[in-house]
Amino acid sequence: MSTDFTPRPEHKFSFGLWTVGWQGVDPFGVATRAPMDPAHAVEKLAELGAYGVTFHDDDLIPFGASESDRESRIASFRKALDATGLVVPMATTNLFAHPVFKEGALTANDRDIRRFALKKILRNLDLAAELGAKTYVLWGGREGAESAVAKDTRAALDRYKESLDILCAYVREQGYDIRFALEPKPNEPRGDIFLPTIGHAIAFISELEEPDRVGLNPEVGHEQMAGMSVVQGYAQALWHDKLFHIDLNGQNGPRYDQDLRFGNGDVKSAFLLVDLLEHGGYDGPRHFDFKPGRIEDEAGVWESARGCMRNYLIFAEKARAFRADPEVAEARAAARVDQLSEPTLGAGESLADLRAEELDIDAAAARGAGVEKLDQLALDHLFGTR
Repeated sequence: MSTDFTPRPEHKFSFGLWTVGWQGVDPFGVATRAPMDPAHAVEKLAELGAYGVTFHDDDLIPFGASESDRESRIASFRKALDATGLVVPMATTNLFAHPVFKEGALTANDRDIRRFALKKILRNLDLAAELGAKTYVLWGGREGAESAVAKDTRAALDRYKESLDILCAYVREQGYDIRFALEPKPNEPRGDIFLPTIGHAIAFISELEEPDRVGLNPEVGHEQMAGMSVVQGYAQALWHDKLFHIDLNGQNGPRYDQDLRFGNGDVKSAFLLVDLLEHGGYDGPRHFDFKPGRIEDEAGVWESARGCMRNYLIFAEKARAFRADPEVAEARAAARVDQLSEPTLGAGESLADLRAEELDIDAAAARGAGVEKLDQLALDHLFGTR
């Protein structure tokens, strides 16, 4: 097994400004770290071997900033990007922090707020296009309700669809090379968030005017909060050709959104997810959406970011070894995994042929599935005993 887990730009690791720049604020405590200059974040991420940095509009430009302050901050950020070679693969809009969005943004009951939310996205879309972003994520953190009595869900979905149709048309008309990615989450900060899982979001996308322009940005922790299989969810998004972008982090079961560094929490799922991403056809950024522990100083922030990338590379190496293991190949064949890729009705076969076939029911029922050995081999590789 390789011992070189040094991240390099070709690994396509990216981080949000809101991750390494998180000040440690939580519902029970104030900031434990000072604000971080976005340019400084870019420089440090480049030193660590990242290739990209992402941002919400408010990460880069404080809400309500003057035009001159806005231009100055953008210039500083762009200068750091040019100096380091980091790219901006994705951008997004903060539609959840300011009190104006407390009841929603694109699905707020208040029509004036919906209009303001669209305006805020449009302005940041222009900036995203200027900086070369190819993906624009929409996380509807305030799109939902604590009580359905005050929210007409069907009308809210109409408004959500209307907004996506408007944004898709705008991008097309402006000639921007940008696709949208919806980010599902089941709860927190709202009691129930619209489009809570990958499946909900895929169903919603099919109703849009330009469904090909909209995909998904699933997050590890969000799927696990809903009790879902992260690996199956990402695999289905790939199957639909909707895995436009990803958020990698760690989570311990269906509790609050922990945003642990990637590889922490459910280690087996992390290993199998990396195996899927590396061998399943995903070619986008490996983006980390995590929060360095609020108990850390800035040095701890960079150790946490370094750990995210190192853990991914370790899992990738283990996944390669797992797939190259002859005993694993034998176990996969014994478990009939490869048969699943064969059409149930073969070429040239008719339903009459199918009906005429006889199956030894007793023998088939007595056959073992062979899963235990294959699963243990995966764990052996994960534990480093093979």
